[in-house]
Amino acid sequence: MKTSVITYVMAAAFGLGACEDPYLPSPSGGGGQGGIPASGGGSSGASSADGGSSSQGWEWSLPEGFPIPKVPDDNPMSHDKVELGRRLFYDVRLSENQTQSCASCHDQALAFTDGLAHAVGSTGEVHPRSSMSIANVAYSATLTWANPVLLHLEPQAAVPIFGTMPVELGMNGVEEELVTRLAADPLYEALFAAAFPDDDEPIAVGNVTKALASFQRTVISGGSPFDRYAYGGDATAISEAAKRGLDLFNSEKLECFHCHQGFNFQDSVTFEGQAFASIKFHNTGLYNIEGTGAYPEGGEGLYAMTGDPEDMGKFRVPTLRNIAVTAPYMHDGSVATLDDVLDHYAAAGRTIDDGPYAGVGSDNPYKSNFILGFELTAEERADLHAFFESLTDEAFLTNPALSNPWRQ
Repeated sequence: MKTSVITYVMAAAFGLGACEDPYLPSPSGGGGQGGIPASGGGSSGASSADGGSSSQGWEWSLPEGFPIPKVPDDNPMSHDKVELGRRLFYDVRLSENQTQSCASCHDQALAFTDGLAHAVGSTGEVHPRSSMSIANVAYSATLTWANPVLLHLEPQAAVPIFGTMPVELGMNGVEEELVTRLAADPLYEALFAAAFPDDDEPIAVGNVTKALASFQRTVISGGSPFDRYAYGGDATAISEAAKRGLDLFNSEKLECFHCHQGFNFQDSVTFEGQAFASIKFHNTGLYNIEGTGAYPEGGEGLYAMTGDPEDMGKFRVPTLRNIAVTAPYMHDGSVATLDDVLDHYAAAGRTIDDGPYAGVGSDNPYKSNFILGFELTAEERADLHAFFESLTDEAFLTNPALSNPWRQ
């Protein structure tokens, strides 16, 4: 089993399914730049509030303005599979020493992040990157911070379980033990059989990743005050300050909307029915070590995959949904607060005065052309904060359908 699992993961990471292209979102209604509505009442028109249907009787229940997620043909959605995936997501038996689950680094109350600058694996290994939110991960065109070929949730789910660089759940080499643990639980015996009724041996590693992927596709956030305002037509859902902040966000003065666009505030998304492909990564001038454009070792972004100097420091744009509860920020958690984020972009890149990472980020030769810098008054800064706060989806953070079923 070990050989087949590792082959599966490596094939996924280095080309399996790479010919399937992700798509950019079509503009939402409502008149906002970059596909983000600037006034209440808009809708993307990509789906109704009830969404569309998939196989095995699955019916999407999507927020207004949200399109239907793409689902692989070999892993159709089903309620049994989602329930199984939810159990697995919160189960510490998925780690070799049975100390961590997927939820250890993806806490629902923190929009499925962990509040740490650097994630820590089950063996205590500190990771070079921050745990990215999995809110609306069903719409992500690429997965993780800087992997251009990891396009599907099924192979991605195998990485934290079996990966070794870094060690997360630490199950590499003990795949049979994972199957044995799960098979010993009568509940899992029933859940796997219901989720994969056509399989002679449903408790299998491949079905673990399929179930996890199915659950993660339901981790959808679209019920924030902003959504009620922009898509629900409720002009009173957000404050006047938040409305001014939205206008600033959509302005050419700040340029935010170019990268944080569309219904998911992200410039690289995928969903059913889109017409053209786009995978994007950006250098934001976070580092410029010794003026060479370099980023710290282990945190070089897309460059680590491609070896192209132009890709140094390029990372995937994360969603801004629930941004007020997902500090610290950036791929390495090196920006502590939203005020620090604003300072970074206002300066067109971060300046580090001394130490091993010293350099002027605004001069990074590989920096995005959208990072130009700006000035903010105290009122404008407060307005932006109000807008960011309006993206917090409290119902999502407490939704029982996404919570730990082992505690119920």
